[in-house]
Amino acid sequence: MSKVSKLWSILQFKPNAHKLAERNLNQQGFETLLPFEGVTKFRNQKFISTQRPLFPGYMFVAFERGDMPWKKINCTYGVSKLLTFNREPYIIPNNLITEIRARCNQAGVLHPQKQFSKDDRVRLVSGPLDNFLATVESIDKNQRVWILIDLMGQETRALVKSEKLKYDN
Repeated sequence: MSKVSKLWSILQFKPNAHKLAERNLNQQGFETLLPFEGVTKFRNQKFISTQRPLFPGYMFVAFERGDMPWKKINCTYGVSKLLTFNREPYIIPNNLITEIRARCNQAGVLHPQKQFSKDDRVRLVSGPLDNFLATVESIDKNQRVWILIDLMGQETRALVKSEKLKYDN
């Protein structure tokens, strides 16, 4: 018995029809992933927290290789089109889907980004200084983090995005 692998692709749904498209695709046996992000807006003198799709107008859909005809995705109510390349579905790497799912809670809402504060000990997770230890000096308005890295006995100041850092254990 061979294990059938799922292929992930992207589809565009019709305006305000993500729930309809998701429900109809799931009823047909397709697996879907529609990550949301939390948004806070100021309306009528108060703050209102809502959720919106992380990629407005698009969602991920999975189908099994050779088992389900992917062409019926385009005929599903709420779906505008499946993104294709050379008349074949554009396939998304499975590790990308795994990473997106890891950043979401059970309801499919993206976890808030980690917030660093002054004097936190952090470790760089990518780039030429991968795995170097640093100390958070400050955070600017665009959530970029100024860090102090010890290079050859001298502290060097650098600006990095918060997703390039993790807390040092």
